[in-house]
Amino acid sequence: MTTVLGLVYLAAATCFVLGLHLMNRPPTARRGSLLSAYGMAAAVAATVVVLVREGTVTATGWTVLAAGTMVGTTAGWYMARTVAMTSVPQVVSLFNAAGGGAAMLVAVHEFMRHDSATGTALAVAVDVVIGAVTFSGSLIAAGKLQGVVASRPVVFPGARVLAVALAVVMAGAGGLLVAGRGGTAVLAVLAVAALAAGVAMVMPIGGADMPVVISLLNALTGTAVAMAGFVIGSTVLIIAGALVGASGGILTMLMAEAMNRSLVSIVVGGFGTGDGPAGPVSTDARVRSVSAEDAAIQLAYAGRVVIVPGYGLAAAQAQHEVRELAELLEGRGVDVCYAIHPVAGRLPGHMNVLLAEANVPYRQLKEMDEVNPEFARTDVALVVGANDVVNPAARRPGNPVSGMPILDVDRARGVIVIKRSMGHGYAGIDNELYTDPKTGMFFADAKKGLAELAAAIKTLVGS
Repeated sequence: MTTVLGLVYLAAATCFVLGLHLMNRPPTARRGSLLSAYGMAAAVAATVVVLVREGTVTATGWTVLAAGTMVGTTAGWYMARTVAMTSVPQVVSLFNAAGGGAAMLVAVHEFMRHDSATGTALAVAVDVVIGAVTFSGSLIAAGKLQGVVASRPVVFPGARVLAVALAVVMAGAGGLLVAGRGGTAVLAVLAVAALAAGVAMVMPIGGADMPVVISLLNALTGTAVAMAGFVIGSTVLIIAGALVGASGGILTMLMAEAMNRSLVSIVVGGFGTGDGPAGPVSTDARVRSVSAEDAAIQLAYAGRVVIVPGYGLAAAQAQHEVRELAELLEGRGVDVCYAIHPVAGRLPGHMNVLLAEANVPYRQLKEMDEVNPEFARTDVALVVGANDVVNPAARRPGNPVSGMPILDVDRARGVIVIKRSMGHGYAGIDNELYTDPKTGMFFADAKKGLAELAAAIKTLVGS
């Protein structure tokens, strides 16, 4: 039985590795997610068998485990079915909090069960610190994205001093635990200081950097889980945690590069206040407003159209409307593709998943490096709800988006922007693309605006 259980755990770990590999490409991502889920189910089942064999769980314990499983399964199913795509980053952040908190509790339990965890004291101390920081920090990050907590950077006098003081307390308490001189009281001090450190770390970071912070916290969650594996001697937990930690770390660095910001500058204090208010449409004489009919004619007689989706499209749940418009244009012989920026939306892959949900062909989704050279040969670039990722100001120094890689939309022969208003994006600055003479601003909600464009094309030039 021991050999069989070992093989099941090995198979589960293999499923995690292969699942992560399959998630690297959109066509196989769903299969990778399912394979990882099967691996986790097998690992959980094997753990139940281990608990039954050992006979250490009381009737009350089994009741608690069953109740927790039912609550967790129900909550997970409900969120998967009801949470909108625009709220997925908040859900990811909540999952990070759950993972980090659970890993921390595992370490605390093992320490208290053995009274003095000298053999694994280092793993316990690291697990408690990372797990507690991840737990509190992830809750704050989710609150900022949801609007429960102010999305602007929240800094108060003495914040840096407090952060240093918390670091000193954590180092001192952790040192005592590793030296075998600390008991439950020292462990409690370490946990409380780490929880406070998580709040102090995330509060000064602005809404523009929240996606990067969530990815960083995801990496920390994986590391905490791996440490929990060392504490209880679980190989499959170590492997699963290491995979999450490594992939989360790589994703964090890629996102930081896509925003042309160092990870240190993000953690020290972010920029931006989140999506700007709707505000007035525009009173700027330099802004050229267009009607649905004008935009429809421009699109219908174009040879090549590049659609640039952004958070506004996701917020309006307009993925089906944009696909229908694209199919209508393709029916007229227009070459259509989609330009995907690495940080469009709120997480990498946000736009890919959203468009895949509407059955947009994967071959039409082009990453920034692939599509940028094609804008100069594009008749119309149709921007739907994107803001900072198409701002030409990024090519000039001295502003919050300076140096940020952008989609070269302004190099297309014509530009149509569907947007509710002239409100700014996360960086909190005006978009120079909107005042470009060849840009036509079609002020409308993304879902309604795309539907109006499709109807105008059918009316004016036929389907």
